[in-house]
Amino acid sequence: MKAKLGELKARKLTDGTLQRGFLERSRQSARECRARKKLRYQYLEELVADREKAVFALRKELEKFQVWAKEIDEGRVPEDIQRILEDVGALKKEK
Repeated sequence: MKAKLGELKARKLTDGTLQRGFLERSRQSARECRARKKLRYQYLEELVADREKAVFALRKELEKFQVWAKEIDEGRVPEDIQRILEDVGALKKEK
């Protein structure tokens, strides 16, 4: 039984129209695979760019906190912290 199926497949592939159809489906599958791969790489590149922006923002915030800590260690209250404390104090006074 398997031998007959193999012969049938071999005969179909030798027929020009069936072989062209097979080749076209193979080409189409390859095009779709390349398109999916391209989309995946674009997605990953966007993901990396977003993560890099987040890392940059966090480093900037860390530097700000380090400057604040240094000023506090030197006995000064940074202006930004002073404003925050005043805002919080104003909220408490309103309540």
